[in-house]
Amino acid sequence: MKKQLRIGVLVVMGALLLSPNVPLAAQGQMQDSSRRLYDRVMEEFKHRDYEAALAGFRLFIEVHGHSALAANAQYWIGECQYRMGRYKDALASFYNVVSYYPLSPKLAASTLKIGQAYTKLGDQDKARMMFERVVDQYPDSSEAELARKAIDTTNAKSEPIAHTLE
Repeated sequence: MKKQLRIGVLVVMGALLLSPNVPLAAQGQMQDSSRRLYDRVMEEFKHRDYEAALAGFRLFIEVHGHSALAANAQYWIGECQYRMGRYKDALASFYNVVSYYPLSPKLAASTLKIGQAYTKLGDQDKARMMFERVVDQYPDSSEAELARKAIDTTNAKSEPIAHTLE
């Protein structure tokens, strides 16, 4: 019930923001409202209410799809899906960040998450390819460090174990 109420609040906020009575001079106010909505939805995510956050970020994209925060919202949609175990959906969302927001600061994180989702889905070859892409394209990032660790982990798992006879 509480979750439905939160999702309902997000829908009402979105409806108010979509009102056709918003004058063009209120552009600054729209930026403020997009930031407020984004921050509100992030609170849902931080409280681990991923279903409500997912609905909120989708609403954000619908209402503010051209804002500076749209790429971030798309990333967080994928993160919600990933944390709920919806790895195929998460893949699509992270690929959307990479495909539609080529200047996003979330590119390295999205590429890393694509690799992690492939790992969860059992496709080690594609996972490794994405981890290597993170290391190659974003070598000094924190995501590259995580990607290197993931590559090392897959290398350790694939190395044959030497058996010694004593």
